[in-house]
Amino acid sequence: MEPWSLNTLLLLFGCGIFGACLGALWSFILCGFLTLTGCLIVASGGSDFMLLQVGLGPIWGPHVGGFASGVIAATYAAGVKKNHPTGHAKDILSPLVDTSWDVLVIGGIFAVVGHALAQILPSIPIINQFDGLALSIFINFVIARLLFLKEMPWGDMESIRKYGYLGTNDYAISWVGWQSPPSRLIVVGLGMGILSGGLAMGFQNLLTPLVEKGSVSATAAFVAPLIMGWAFAAITLMILNFATGSIQKAPVTHAIAYCAALAFLFTGSLLVAAIAGVFAAFLQELCARMFYNHGNNHFDPPAVTVMFGSFILAMLFKPEFLNLASIFK
Repeated sequence: MEPWSLNTLLLLFGCGIFGACLGALWSFILCGFLTLTGCLIVASGGSDFMLLQVGLGPIWGPHVGGFASGVIAATYAAGVKKNHPTGHAKDILSPLVDTSWDVLVIGGIFAVVGHALAQILPSIPIINQFDGLALSIFINFVIARLLFLKEMPWGDMESIRKYGYLGTNDYAISWVGWQSPPSRLIVVGLGMGILSGGLAMGFQNLLTPLVEKGSVSATAAFVAPLIMGWAFAAITLMILNFATGSIQKAPVTHAIAYCAALAFLFTGSLLVAAIAGVFAAFLQELCARMFYNHGNNHFDPPAVTVMFGSFILAMLFKPEFLNLASIFK
């Protein structure tokens, strides 16, 4: 698809509206299904369209209709229109179709903005070491919080003064506080790190001969192993929508899966993937404390974790930087 064509921009706008209708979490779960489907199609030697243009692209990527549009529309609904279904911009579970036309249009507009950022940012040196989709989401969330809530990225100053910037009030204000204790972060990060690293290893072994035959592109052969665990974890978030109370306490691990798979692809080491999983679990908790806990809208810790984590891993392992991956070759 041509990134700046009228058809692409119209598609972005329409999908952003529909993403807002569904609400952010349902849109993201659908993104996980589409991305997983794209991975499986690539693994069978098929087209990469579903993976690169639908699940991670302008049709339903997480930076456009597949997540960010719903978050930003919810922020506008709660902060400006005062018609969010539950009144809380941190609620990303509720569909927004029963709000107003302008809430949905905001979703469409910010899908276009998210796409534009994702096209421009990778052309900037050093900035292009961040995951472009995650960086696009981060910037859009900063804009939305400033514009619609008149709040800084780090959140409400009264809450920060009361609890401390990195404080959680014994996890009472925590994002997914059931996952926040350090002992749990270690084990959850280790488990998903090994799982996602193992998926990356298997998919890489499967796709390498297909690339040599020319039936799969090199881009798809890198992205599918990278994103398979992420998609798998995204789908498990259905628990959050289908359940209440204690049975709603789903592990939120897609950013952990991404970082672990990326570490494996850089080093070829499942042990490094496991370590990266633990690192990402703690980074995700830190990002929640920095951007989510004190804020009045959803500022996605996993997206911020992917953004920072991709940059840190690139600095550590890429040949043009510290090249620590050479230790494992």
